[in-house]
Amino acid sequence: MGGVTTATFLTCVAFFFLLFAIMLFAMAIKIVREYQRLVVFRLGKCVGQRGPGLVFLIPFIENASWVDLREQFLEVPHQSTITRDNAGISVDFLIYWKVVDPIASVVAVGNFAGASQGIATTTLRAVIGDIMLDDVLAQREHINTVLRTKLDEVTERWGNKVTAVEIREILPPREVQEAMTRQMSAERTRRAVVTEAEGKKQATVTVAEGDKQSAILRAEGGKQAQILAAEGYSEALQRIFSVAKGIDAKTMSLQYLDTLKVLGASPATKFVFPMEFTNLLKPFIGYAAETTEANKG
Repeated sequence: MGGVTTATFLTCVAFFFLLFAIMLFAMAIKIVREYQRLVVFRLGKCVGQRGPGLVFLIPFIENASWVDLREQFLEVPHQSTITRDNAGISVDFLIYWKVVDPIASVVAVGNFAGASQGIATTTLRAVIGDIMLDDVLAQREHINTVLRTKLDEVTERWGNKVTAVEIREILPPREVQEAMTRQMSAERTRRAVVTEAEGKKQATVTVAEGDKQSAILRAEGGKQAQILAAEGYSEALQRIFSVAKGIDAKTMSLQYLDTLKVLGASPATKFVFPMEFTNLLKPFIGYAAETTEANKG
């Protein structure tokens, strides 16, 4: 019985010794990833940071705090604040930050998220309080930059870097929202009216230009027609003149005889001739005499 009891006791001691050795090994060996660091404390005193890779700690003498170097974000819920012109608005935003000094992030601040949110809220109210409501709605990027700069000045001593601040939503009072809605509707109506007027103006200008070009073309056509008619008339006169130059006195006399023949065929019983008419008969008398002499010969 005594031998069995001793063996059992030794087995239990060996088991507890092995379990203690495993616990010591787990406490002494740490695997630190690339984006992590260990801030090591030896008997309560900070002795520096370690990692990445395999890190050995002295059990019960050294302990460590894990620090994540990746960029984090902090969501700040809706905060009520008052603008410079005493308009109450609600703003919510995001803060993006990352650890740049692991030791300071552990030693200098106990709760960075809570501290950052408190600083952000106070800074937001100070920034918004110096800006008019219209500027708050129109200068969101400027407010983001101012918030980031002021937060970064405070959090720098905590070993953290504020990389960006982004306002997600700004809610003005309901009456302001209704006024903005009416203003947007009026602006859209104004733009529609202006667009319609510009369209009518362009249409009128286009029609006027078309009428102008049509009138110019008609005038050019009339001008060319008159020029061609004048040229035709001139050519006709030239031809008449050239033909008239070839007509001799005998031909004219024959024309006079034809005229007298027409007069003689008319039913009139009396004819009145001017004194100059005797001059017209002289050529006929001469032609008759020439004809008589020719026949005698």
